[in-house]
Amino acid sequence: MRNFFLLVFIACFFNTSAQTVSQKINNALNTFLKDEQLKHAIAGLYVTDENGNKVFALNEQYGLAPASTQKVFTSIAALSLLGKDFTYKTEIGYNGNISNNLLNGDVIIKGYGDPTFGSWRYSKTQPDSVLNFIVTAIKNSGIQKINGNIILNDGVFSYQPTPGGYIWEDMGNYYGSGSWAINWRENQYDLVLKPGKNIGDTSTVIKTNPTLSIHDYSNFITTADENSGDNTILYLPPYGSSAFAEGTIPKGVKDFTVSGAVAYAADQFKTELDSSLKKNSITVSGDISTGASLEKQRIKIPSAQQNIATYTSPTLDSIVYWFLQKSINLYGECLLKTIAYQKDGFGSTDIGVNEIKKFWQQNGVDSSSLNISDGSGLSPQNRVTTYALVNALLYAEKQNWFQSFYNALPVSNNMKLKSGTISGVRCFAGYYTAASGKKYVLAIMVNNYDADKGSITPKIFKVLDALK
Repeated sequence: MRNFFLLVFIACFFNTSAQTVSQKINNALNTFLKDEQLKHAIAGLYVTDENGNKVFALNEQYGLAPASTQKVFTSIAALSLLGKDFTYKTEIGYNGNISNNLLNGDVIIKGYGDPTFGSWRYSKTQPDSVLNFIVTAIKNSGIQKINGNIILNDGVFSYQPTPGGYIWEDMGNYYGSGSWAINWRENQYDLVLKPGKNIGDTSTVIKTNPTLSIHDYSNFITTADENSGDNTILYLPPYGSSAFAEGTIPKGVKDFTVSGAVAYAADQFKTELDSSLKKNSITVSGDISTGASLEKQRIKIPSAQQNIATYTSPTLDSIVYWFLQKSINLYGECLLKTIAYQKDGFGSTDIGVNEIKKFWQQNGVDSSSLNISDGSGLSPQNRVTTYALVNALLYAEKQNWFQSFYNALPVSNNMKLKSGTISGVRCFAGYYTAASGKKYVLAIMVNNYDADKGSITPKIFKVLDALK
């Protein structure tokens, strides 16, 4: 009997070993698709080897919502069109003349869309570091008093900060922030709350950090049980003057922080710049005016006659690292507008989308397979194919900056994968090197699964495990 079971085991072992990778994927996928959670879902999967030879395909030409896997297209195009060493600049200059430490004229700060301006992710971009750079530049130019205004020129980008398709529930939260030519602190603020003692009690707003340049904040967030987590939605439209919040936070904690998107980044920057100038005894007789406020008054934004300093961002490969690692939507929208500005002289989402599609058409990805509205994947209007994703990843492999892109991809399931998640959507795209040394390029997208039945991710990973 023992020999019988041994023979059965050996037969099963050799049968399993004899299966091709394609067969293993097919078996795993069939099990996956029969799951009750996918009763009304559609899945797309495309896998090739490193040379682009097809290993497996299912619905690879179907346009599906990609969520943040769309960042693959944006980051690769940006690295190609701008270069991995590209840096953003913010120019500090003035018009008029300086005499005895008095500027008779305006100081002009001109932004070009740097998404890291005032970000906490790098030492040089910290708010205090940036403000100190600007104040030092003004002092070093011999200016102690400004008999005029400070102009925040953010006119090289469109004043429409959010892409088409962003939904109301997203755009007031930190991940749905708008993008401008002057961004600040990643256009994010923190709302610090104190939960009530009992379930159902209204929470109390302790503070916002930084202080918002709006009129009022209406808080409708209540208290839920201790393990409920963050179930809040923050509402503050671009250029809005009032915010409100609803949802729940857990009880049993001293304070609880949720993050939202500012109404207009230049207004936030203006407040902190004003404070920094006063601390350094630099007086301004006029106002600190934003580009949007001047445009509203039909006043042409003046140009600087003399540049006194140029602040530069970290290099693009470093920006792409955070863009992919932390899936920062703001970075994607700024990259899209930057590509537009470099090509057209004006940074708008529509121009950027057209340039991205044109770039990929020229590099072997059919533009009709990229029905996109933004650079980050947040818009639910986006539709792309797994075939296009894999071909974009194959293109990246051949570029001299590939290692920077590869290093930027997060690790999931012991694979280098960019993930994507929005309501009813879960996707992954990236690379995997098997123990045998065989290299694969893959993309899988699942749309319209039943999210109420729990996480779909472990089930997707079981499909991908067929490559191991």
